[in-house]
Amino acid sequence: MVLGPLLTIGLIILLIVLIVPFARSLGGGGGSPRASSARAVLDERYAKGEIDREEYLRRRQDIAGE
Repeated sequence: MVLGPLLTIGLIILLIVLIVPFARSLGGGGGSPRASSARAVLDERYAKGEIDREEYLRRRQDIAGE
């Protein structure tokens, strides 16, 4: 009678332990998410012609931390 609920709770915990790392791995590759999104915005602005090549390269280096 006691084992039923404990087994259920154990299975739920096991599923969570297995699913969370898998879900995190789907979130994207290396690099910080903030840097990736900043780079995407920068690429988009350059593609739209909002900034010139010099500004694009300077800001790209700033984002990369070089």
